[in-house]
Formats: sequence, C-alpha cells, structure tokens
Amino acid sequence: MEVNSLSLFRSHWIVWKILGINPKDISWKRLYSTYKVILHLVVTVWYPVHIGICLFRNSNLTDNIRNLTIFLTCLACTTKFIIYAYNFNKIHRIEKIVQQLDSRVTGTAQRNIHNQMATQLRNIVYIFIGIYLPIGVAAELAFLFQEERALMYPAWFPFDWKKSNRNYFLSHLYQIIGISYLLLQNYVNDCFPAAVLCLMSSHIKMLYERFEQVGFDDAEDPEDQLEACITDHKRLLELFQINESLMSLPMLIQFAVSGVNLCISVAGALLFFNDPMTKAYYFLYALGIMLELFPICYYGTYIGICFGNLHYAAFRCNWITQNRSFKRNLMLFVERSLKWSAPMAGGMLRMHVDTFFSTVKLAYSMFTLLIQMRK
Repeated sequence: MEVNSLSLFRSHWIVWKILGINPKDISWKRLYSTYKVILHLVVTVWYPVHIGICLFRNSNLTDNIRNLTIFLTCLACTTKFIIYAYNFNKIHRIEKIVQQLDSRVTGTAQRNIHNQMATQLRNIVYIFIGIYLPIGVAAELAFLFQEERALMYPAWFPFDWKKSNRNYFLSHLYQIIGISYLLLQNYVNDCFPAAVLCLMSSHIKMLYERFEQVGFDDAEDPEDQLEACITDHKRLLELFQINESLMSLPMLIQFAVSGVNLCISVAGALLFFNDPMTKAYYFLYALGIMLELFPICYYGTYIGICFGNLHYAAFRCNWITQNRSFKRNLMLFVERSLKWSAPMAGGMLRMHVDTFFSTVKLAYSMFTLLIQMRK
C-alpha cells in the first residue's frame, strides 16, 4: 500500500479552508474571496481591537485582568496567523518534499516507523483538541453562571449592550463566534509545526534503516544507494529549514506571550477571582498555555537528537568492503551531519524543552514578584 503522510494533515487543510486561506478545490472563487475578506476584517482584525480598546479602562481589577489575558492571546494568535497566511506558499513546498520522502518508504521496518508516526500525529491533534475544547466550554460556562449581566470578555461595542436584550445577545454571539475562529487559528498555528517536526523525526528514523541496508544488497550499486540516502538527507534539511522559517517568528511571539499570560492567569485564579467557574476557566487556560507550547519544544529537542545520531547510522552500512570513492562520499556526509543545532525561534531562542521550562520559570518568577508587590 502506498504511503501518504499528507492524509494525516487533512484536519489542518479543512481548518485553513474555514479560515479563508485555502482556496484549493473551491469552485465559487469570488464568493470564497468575499467570505475571506469579511472574515478577516470582522474577526482577525476587529476581534483583538474591540477588546484592546477597553485595555485598563474597566471599572475593576478583575475585568482588567480578564481583558489583558484575552487581549494578549488574541493579538498573538492573529499576528501568528497573519504570518502563516503570508508564508502559505511554504506549506505547499513542505507538501512536495513530504511526498518525495514518502516515495522512499519501503520494507516492513520503515512502514512500522511510519505507522508509529501516524499514531503520534493523531495524538498531537487530540492533544490540541483536548486543550481548546475545554477552554471554550469553560469560558461559556463562566459567562452563563455569572451573577450580573456582563460580556464573556470585557470589550467595546458601538452600541449599548447593557440596556437592550437584543444588543446583549448580538454582543455575546459575536464574541463566542469570534473566539471559536481564533481557537481554530491557534490550532493550525501551533499544531502544524509540531506535526511537521514529528513527521521529520520519523523520516530520519526511516533514513537510519535505509543507511543500514547500503552495501548489503548485491543487486544494487552501493554508491547509488548512498547517493539516494544523501539526497534524502538534503530533502530533510530543506524541510527543516522551511518549517523553521515558517514558525520562527510565530514561536518567538508564543514564548513571549506564554510567560506573561501564564503568570497573569494563575495569579487571577489564585488571588483575584472568587467565582468557581471563573477559577476553573483560568486554571484550564494556564494548563492550555503549557500544553500548546510543550509539543513543539519536545519535538524540537527530539529532532536535534535524531539528526545528531544520523552519523552513527551511516557507519552501520557495509562501508569496509567499498572502494575509496564510496568511503570519501560517506565521510563527507558524516562531516555534514555533525553540524547540527536545534530549531530557533526568531534566531534567539531554541525550540527546546529547556526553553519550555525557562518560560514556566519566568512565569513563576513574575508571579512571586506580584505576590511581593501585593503584600
């Protein structure tokens, strides 16, 4: 059966289509273009603006905290989404490279690795769905169980929503639809790069298997096998560079916002909010911040380990009995494979588990400082 890793990214393409940046297989191009323009003006642009207008202008500290956390999240989410939409052509290039790598998958061992990768990718999707669905439900429940009439998030509307039931309903409808779209944006912003890194790590493992077979099959030329493996390595490096350039700036934004939002949400739940549903929402919100950041950091670390072990796999081939040309090419490949580093966010921060824990430590430090200032 033919290997097709792209089928595992079907949910991302569906979401991109809903969000207006994937016109593929759309027959009504003009209608879709109109939908895209209206969606981005009404949600992508206006949603963070209508919340930001009320920043630090609310009547109490609790509303200011709620307003600040959601404003930072919405601003970061829309900024990352705009960056991904601007670089959407890179995703098409990623597709082509993945198809080339899939065509090289043969044998039971490589197919088993691919099957394990498929399970991991599904688990990543389930993790992100498991993050966003409870947060959305908790936000709505916190709104429904509030004692006084108020919006889901403190925000500005060009009409008086307090004195009119119709306006109040329209305001809430806009906020719940808008936050649903932003959750979809966050899903593709954070899930897709982690999924690509997971896919890359599995293809590197398959490359291990192909290197180990070089020189042992008398029916094939060892130099041709080695050249094919080196070509696979070049494709993996290109895939890594494209994915890194795609997620570099968004991940820098993610690291910056996550530390601040994690601190504010935990502080709000522990120190400022008394309502049980609001407390539950902000605890889930803090947990969601960590869970959406961890997969990229984990696979960023793992991809470095996989690339770093590639030269060991190269020397498992039958190189001893080969000619000088083969050994020279092998040594050149090994030298190239030793030059490796983890993916970088904005050229400054490694997408690494260490950076994840540093972000959590930063949030804890700010939280401790906040407690000291409060005393």
